[in-house]
Formats: sequence, C-alpha cells, structure tokens
Amino acid sequence: MNRSSSSSPLRPRLLSSLCSLLLVLGISLGLGGCVTTGLARTVDSPWESVPLNTTANPLAVAFSDADHGFLVGSNRLILETSDGGASWEERALDLPDEENFRLISIDFRGDEGWIVGQPGLLLHSSDAGRNWSRLFLDTKLPGEPYLVTALGRDTAELATSVGAIYDTSDGGASWQARVGDAAGAVRELRRSPDGRYVSVSSLGNFFSTWNPGQEVWQVHQRVSSQRLQTIGFRPDGTLWMLARGAQIRFGSDPAEPEQWSKPVIPITNGYGYLDMAWDPRGGIWAGGGSGTLLVSSDDGRSWQQDPVGAQEPSNFTRIVFSRDGSKGFVLGERGSLLRWVG
Repeated sequence: MNRSSSSSPLRPRLLSSLCSLLLVLGISLGLGGCVTTGLARTVDSPWESVPLNTTANPLAVAFSDADHGFLVGSNRLILETSDGGASWEERALDLPDEENFRLISIDFRGDEGWIVGQPGLLLHSSDAGRNWSRLFLDTKLPGEPYLVTALGRDTAELATSVGAIYDTSDGGASWQARVGDAAGAVRELRRSPDGRYVSVSSLGNFFSTWNPGQEVWQVHQRVSSQRLQTIGFRPDGTLWMLARGAQIRFGSDPAEPEQWSKPVIPITNGYGYLDMAWDPRGGIWAGGGSGTLLVSSDDGRSWQQDPVGAQEPSNFTRIVFSRDGSKGFVLGERGSLLRWVG
C-alpha cells in the first residue's frame, strides 16, 4: 500500500512530460515537412550536370567566342572548353608552384582576356587565352584584385576587394584610378553593363553604389533587419538584394537605390540564397545552400524548385549567363557545375 501510494503522484507527471515531449516532436516534424517540401518541383529542367575532375570551387567563367572559354576557381583551378562548356580540360598556367592562387574573376572581349586572382594576381591574353602574361600590380594597390571587366583591345577595368576601381588602355602597363576613395572591405561586388557598381560591406550591414563620374561611393543603409548577403543588377538596371533569412527584395528605380519591394521568402529550408540571375526567357533563378536552385517565371511572385539542382550535394555560389544569353552556368562548391541547355 505504501509503495503504491508513493508512486501514484509520479505517474501523472511522467505521463504529462511524455505527452509534452511527443507534442514538441510532432510539431518539429510537422514544421520540418512544411519547410522542406513547401515548393513543387518543375517537370523539366533547363540545366544539365557537367562532371569536372576537381574538388576545387569554380568561381568564374567566360568565353572568347561561342564555343571557347575558361572556368577558374580556388586552388589555381583553370579549365578550358572548346564545345561551349559541355566538357572541360585542365589547363596549366605558368605560376610559381609555391603560391596557391585563388582565381576569382575572368572576362573576355573577343580575343582580349583578363584573369585576376588572390593574392595579387593579374593575367592578360590577347590571343583568346592561348598565352597568358602575368602583369605585376603596384604593391600599394588598395585591397586585393576582385573583379575584372574586359572593355576592348588593351582596355579593361579592375575593381578590388575594398572597392577601388582602376582602368587601363595600354594592356595593363598602367592603371588610372576612377574613384577617389574606396568603399571599404566588401563581401560582394558587382558591375552593371553600363559601368555602375554596387557592393555589400564585409559584415553585410550596409551597401554602397558608385556611378561613373562620381568621386566617392554612396553609402546606403540596408532596408532589412537581416544582414545582406549579395546585391546585383537586374536586366532593367534596377537592383536585387539577397539577405539572411532567405529574403529576396527587388528595387523599383535605378536612380533610387533605397527603394525596395517587400521581402519575398520562397522557401525556408535552413539555407540562404547566394546568387540570382535572369535567363534569356526572363526566368529568375536563385541559388544557395545544399542544392537549393529555385526559378520564378512570373517576376518573383511564385517559385518552383529545379530537379537537377536538388540532386547536387553542393552549395551554389554563382549563376552566370553570357552577355548574349546563349550560355549559362551554375557554379557550386567542390567541382559542381550545371550548364544551361534551355
């Protein structure tokens, strides 16, 4: 009797605790199902996976003509294609073996090609990449080379990791500063076709814009409470923004960089978005962690998951379409590459 009466008060408490635990688990599982399957997958995909014999991270891609191009990335990665990106072969560069360069940007304008890397690397080609010459940068250059844009014969524009901008018209023998003061350390830097720039600060707490002819960068506070991840230019010249918490926003006026739409959150699966791009048909693509590749065909109002991207165990860091829209690539970590097949 004493044993029975002493254990009876514990039974309700034990049952209550067990019920609470089951309730929490049920809610967690229910929410997990909602956030991972909240978007339908498209029936078909315009992408195909391209195998690369590397575990390095592709970071940039550019073509000298319709078929011939280069893919560059971490750990001195440089691959060459002659079939529009359907297959790639390793290409060696004449660089010191002891230096582990991160090739971060490449661009062509016809046969004129440029590559920049970190630390302090600048390469130039005038024969579509058959030969590359190393140009040595001034040791007083603010920041590290970050983005290079080929503009014509012997002409290019170079931006650094602190927002310094220079141009050359003599094949890189000399460079002239285009902005009086750098933007400060940046985590992302983009250039529009008409020469405007936008950058995100290293901590993601503000962004800056620069237009040709301005003396200094213009600083803008972020509209979101979430820190910024990436900002770039839409085809119409307005801005787009990716923020933490899987937020997407669109600008409304190229002349008003502080006017933004309400946040769009297509899916919350625990992974943020790292890049966006517009395909030749007007579709919007957003890529991010763990194979997250989404597409919108109605200007961002609704979204679907891409089935090919979902099969890639990689973080998609960059989505690139050529100037004429004929080629597109999704660059991922650890040698992951998707190619646009329309």
